[in-house]
Amino acid sequence: MLKLTYTETSFYLECLSQLLEEWVAQRVILALRVCQNLHVEPTTASFLLPVDLPGVEVLHNQLKRDDREIVALAVCDTEYLEVTLQGFWVSSSSEDVRGVFVTAMSDRTELFLHKLWQEAQKSASILTE
Repeated sequence: MLKLTYTETSFYLECLSQLLEEWVAQRVILALRVCQNLHVEPTTASFLLPVDLPGVEVLHNQLKRDDREIVALAVCDTEYLEVTLQGFWVSSSSEDVRGVFVTAMSDRTELFLHKLWQEAQKSASILTE
C-alpha cells in the first residue's frame, strides 16, 4: 500500500506492507474509539517526477503490463512527468484539506514508485544546496 501524507508545503510518500483494507479498518476503529468523524472517499492524487530520472522509462514499461487502471502517467512539460494514482482520501470530513491518500497496486509497482519518489527527493535536495 502507498500512503501519501499531504502537508502545507509538500507531501510524503510511504510504502507500507499493510493491506489497504486493514489500514482503513484500523482507522475506522480508531475514529470510533476517540469519537472522531471519518470520511473515506474514492478519488485520485498526483505528484511530479523529473522526466530524466533514471527508472522512469522502466516505470512506463511496467505500467503497460500491470496496474494501468490504478496508475496513469502524463508528461507535464519538458522537465516533469505527472503520476496520477486511483485510491482513497481519508480525512475527518468531506471538507477537510488535511488527510491522507492511500492506494494499493502490485507490490513491485508500489516499491518502484516509492524508490523513484525517494530518488527525486534526493535530487531535489542536492539542487537546492
